[in-house]
Amino acid sequence: MKVEMEAIPISLVAHQVFCPRRAWLEAAGETTDTYQMAVGVAAHKGVDNPATARLGAKRALDVAHRELGLVGRIDVIDDGDRGLRLVEYKATPVRKVPEVTEAMRVQLALQSECLTDMGHDISECGVYFTSHEKFVSVEMRDEDLRRAREYLAATRATVGSASAPEPLEDDPKCMRCSHAGVCLPDERAQQTVVRRIKVADPDANIVHLATPGSRASVTRGRMRVQHRGEEIASVPLERVQGLVVHGNIDLSGALIRELLWRKLAIVWCSGTGRVVGWSSTAQTPNGLARVRQHEASAQGRLALAREFIAGKIANQATLLRRNGADPDVARYLRVLQCEAVVAPSLEMIFGVEGEAAARYFAVFPKMLRAERAEWFTSQWSGRSGRHATDPLNVALNYTYGILVAETIRAIAACGLDPHAGFIHSSNRNKPALALDLMEEFRAPLADAVVVAAINNGELKKADFSLALGSARLRDSGRKALIAAYERRISTEFTHPTFGYKITWRRAIEVQARMILGFLDGTQSEYAGIVTR
Repeated sequence: MKVEMEAIPISLVAHQVFCPRRAWLEAAGETTDTYQMAVGVAAHKGVDNPATARLGAKRALDVAHRELGLVGRIDVIDDGDRGLRLVEYKATPVRKVPEVTEAMRVQLALQSECLTDMGHDISECGVYFTSHEKFVSVEMRDEDLRRAREYLAATRATVGSASAPEPLEDDPKCMRCSHAGVCLPDERAQQTVVRRIKVADPDANIVHLATPGSRASVTRGRMRVQHRGEEIASVPLERVQGLVVHGNIDLSGALIRELLWRKLAIVWCSGTGRVVGWSSTAQTPNGLARVRQHEASAQGRLALAREFIAGKIANQATLLRRNGADPDVARYLRVLQCEAVVAPSLEMIFGVEGEAAARYFAVFPKMLRAERAEWFTSQWSGRSGRHATDPLNVALNYTYGILVAETIRAIAACGLDPHAGFIHSSNRNKPALALDLMEEFRAPLADAVVVAAINNGELKKADFSLALGSARLRDSGRKALIAAYERRISTEFTHPTFGYKITWRRAIEVQARMILGFLDGTQSEYAGIVTR
């Protein structure tokens, strides 16, 4: 049905009732966390498919109101003697009683308005709570219809604004909001968070496909991986937060399409860990913020560059100290960290970073245990990036590649462009912002993973193939590093700024959203993660 003016979805008005900022974020394309998305899918599993309609009942019916500029979808409409019976399906796993909220009443009122405008009579409307398996009838009054129209007007004003409304302050609504992990209402001040809003299971699985010659496809809501005709893995799509493909692995078109529909990123890497490319949905959020990001990238943002490099140097010093490797170098790195914080130019920052890297990697082998490290350290002649031939640099480069894939996914999730950075140049077609953000995570994630994998005996000489003096990771070596990386990134630590426990994976996305807040002006500064 054609709507003559720009249409507002009914679901967006329901978000406006709950919180205007939530309505703005939803209109901007921001997504809820993986757990809440799975809850929504489960609640509507039986009604979102029009093909499941039965005689006298219509499911997933699209409706519209021309005059109000309103569109929506009704879960179930039953035929009755006195008119249509309208039913909305809701999952409320955290509520002890099936209670109809104001947002639900407004949603039902606007759906009734649409059906009336389309020439139908309404005999009853209500909510079916799937978690309680109970239907609650709702009586529509004139007051409900009037208030619903007021919320519709407010929603139109909210989504038409160039910037998001301010987050609610100390409001209990935030505690059960599925957008809390996107909005970050208490983190905007860049201070210790007294009230912790726990995002429900935000860390679903990043799936790594690392078996050469395998193929991943989708069947009945699950991602299935086969190798030589044998199924080697099966994962529910609701538990997939992103996909990283390592080397020669095939993906079915249906799987790629399904992940894009779910707004999940896919990153392709070479067998050595180098990022080849990535895919993301066309419904990327924060389009205006990306424009501002490119403007800021061209102009430069010294405050961001300082924090990225200061955080990197500080975390290098911490890793050296924790592994008992050369306390003098660790102390000197602290001095360089302070210099990076007040560096007057980008050139000065590069100079400080270069000196810190030279000092750090000169003593890097000292963090490895002698009984396990001899083969790795004997071929080490210093840090080498591309085309590295010694096993220690090969292992570092591979984990850096995994970390780049992680930061690309986090940056894409909040709608920023991985290419427009503030330290690394965009001229060489590199994901500059992803490389910027990963700086503060290099030591606590990638470097720490390699050191631990060697010291624990997970990464051994047998995990490398040697030819003409050049080392390459075997399949077993790649899997060992991926497993060690996933264990590390899934562990919790205390966020140095906000003071609460958070996983490293979640922290990367939080930092990406802090960059977004700094660029769009909703927060005055950016603070990097500095471990102690």
